[in-house]
Amino acid sequence: MDHFQYRSGEMVAEAVPLTRIADDIGTPFYCYSAATLERHYQVFTDAMTGLDACVCYAVKANSNIAVIATLARLGAGADVVSAGEMRRALVAGVPASNILFSGVGKTADELAQALKAGVLQINVESAPELETLSGVAESLGLEAKVAIRVNPDVDALTHEKIATGKSENKFGVDWGEVPGVYARAADLPGIRITGVAVHIGSQILDLEPYRQAYGKVVDLVGRLRAEGHAIEHLDLGGGLGIPYEEEQPPSPEEYGAMVREVVGDLDCKVFFEPGRLIAGNAGILVTRVVRVKEGTSRSFVIVDAAMNDLVRPTLYNAHHAIVPVLEAPDGVQHAEAEVVGPICETGDTFGKPRMLPKTAEGDLLAIRTAGAYGAVMASAYNTRPLIPEVLVSGEEYAVIRDRITVDDMLSRESLPGWLEDG
Repeated sequence: MDHFQYRSGEMVAEAVPLTRIADDIGTPFYCYSAATLERHYQVFTDAMTGLDACVCYAVKANSNIAVIATLARLGAGADVVSAGEMRRALVAGVPASNILFSGVGKTADELAQALKAGVLQINVESAPELETLSGVAESLGLEAKVAIRVNPDVDALTHEKIATGKSENKFGVDWGEVPGVYARAADLPGIRITGVAVHIGSQILDLEPYRQAYGKVVDLVGRLRAEGHAIEHLDLGGGLGIPYEEEQPPSPEEYGAMVREVVGDLDCKVFFEPGRLIAGNAGILVTRVVRVKEGTSRSFVIVDAAMNDLVRPTLYNAHHAIVPVLEAPDGVQHAEAEVVGPICETGDTFGKPRMLPKTAEGDLLAIRTAGAYGAVMASAYNTRPLIPEVLVSGEEYAVIRDRITVDDMLSRESLPGWLEDG
């Protein structure tokens, strides 16, 4: 469920007409619904009833500080994968004691920042990282609370670019090496083992891969405890899928029931890292039609948003529903059209082909399910300004990131001395 619906023939975000926002700030822009963010977080949290659970929002899905703050005020922690994301979470009001620091390539400087901030736990992804962390912690006179991220070699049955739990993926410690890494961790200064972490991928539509991975982790926890390690925390990652088209992912309630069945007897505090599940359907991309071009084999609806604003269709062949902001009257004829952007790339397309009502220059379109991995993956390709982000709450809206202008971009560049006189 989301809060982008038609009211009197016009799409509104909660109670704010999208046409009003477009007239005020121009297009394209991202629009997020606070009510949807809050509802999705609450539904997921409620599904974990009966567990000693902490829900840590995956900041990488949508890292705007207003989005993070909306969730932090409900009690959400944060899962971060860089020092920059950690700073965002802290600024947004997430206590350091509720921040998990993940990521396969943390630098010594990032590890030091995490330790100084006092994060809840650092999820270590390799033996060399463990050695680096020990050295950093010892030099600072601090103790690093650590979970080892294990790679269970389980296929998440998702897109190959967002699968993270197979042996050929770069993430986590290979399954056969896990006991040795824990043994080494126990001997290193500045390291305190707190748990086990696992994350097998994103946009997962079947509970069976989770069940396999979590079952292996349960056996691992038993072995580690028998070897003398105090395993208090279990980080089960995120990745539960959402419907972009006709997918029917498991509900949070079904997922929660499976988790209780598999790990409920471990006597661990359980951490979850949902991102897409919370933010995906809480955002849309609003764009205006520049012109309609009739090709020999199809019509092209050219809009003012582009692949630099939303790269998922190009990167993952992802489907996003595209609908007119002004609702088409009943019985209006639809025709196939390809919705494309102005970038000089054939891959700059949002949907090919789509059934759309007759569309004309100046019309507004809404690209749905764009709240996750949209603005965070945007670029300035073709020197296109990064677009604004808007948050709606009831009858109010606020711009939570200004449009980054061409002048803003050029102001960060300069000519070297030998070219200034040319």
